[in-house]
Amino acid sequence: MATANNNTRYLLRDLTDKLASTLAVLATLLVIAPLVAIFVYLIYKGASSVNLAFFTQIPAPVGEAGGGMGNAIAGSLLILLMGSCIGVPIGISGGIFLAEFGRGTKIANAIRFTADVLNGVPSIVMGIAVYSLVVKPQGHFSAFAGGVALGIMMVPTIMRTTEEMLLMVPNAIREAALGLGLPNWRSVLSITLKTASPGIITGCMLAFARVAGETAPLIFTAFGNSFWNWHPNEPTAALPLQIYVFAISPYDDWHRLAWAGALVLIVLIVLAVSLVRYVTSRGVMKGAS
Repeated sequence: MATANNNTRYLLRDLTDKLASTLAVLATLLVIAPLVAIFVYLIYKGASSVNLAFFTQIPAPVGEAGGGMGNAIAGSLLILLMGSCIGVPIGISGGIFLAEFGRGTKIANAIRFTADVLNGVPSIVMGIAVYSLVVKPQGHFSAFAGGVALGIMMVPTIMRTTEEMLLMVPNAIREAALGLGLPNWRSVLSITLKTASPGIITGCMLAFARVAGETAPLIFTAFGNSFWNWHPNEPTAALPLQIYVFAISPYDDWHRLAWAGALVLIVLIVLAVSLVRYVTSRGVMKGAS
């Protein structure tokens, strides 16, 4: 009798395990399927327009064949670089304060609440705010204003991710560093931050991927440009902005370029995130060895 009960128990346990594994696989496929479908459709619609001219030329006038989005790609890189220079240091510094120096304080709770609220602010509202604070005082649109808008949008994601990653570092590591005579600030920068760096870098890339495709803030800040521009204080084209302009136009040639631009934007984001994850994982493996 006991043997029969044990066999039944093992059978139910095995069935439950297989059911849970099947549901997990189905959930994974359900999450991945939309991404795969979008990527395949973008390849179908835009791959034929991706060529050397797309990366090296500016948009052709209406009615002329050819042209590309080279100026928009360069403008996006410029704006994202400035946005990262603003958002990454502020976000990481804020996360370090919340996790290491401000635990339980009222100012830390206020900063955490502000970051959560800021993370939910619509991007177009952020664009209007930066327009009022930066563009109007300057008297003109600029790549710098676009970088400020994207940088501010990156801050809450990086800050909260940094805080969570630092809180996951065991206290024994902190105590060991302090026991060796290191001051607290040196322990945080040299030991705790380095231990949590893979997760922090992942958070930075998530924030980067989020803002890389934003259009609404750039309409009010960078504004766009039909020509090459490397000056941060001038209106500048950006790939999401150029895609938006071409997509709402009535011209078929511009529609094809918009599909190609959307494909290139997705590929660039995937490559950037994959490269950083690869470098980070290599660093973790070397550190473990």
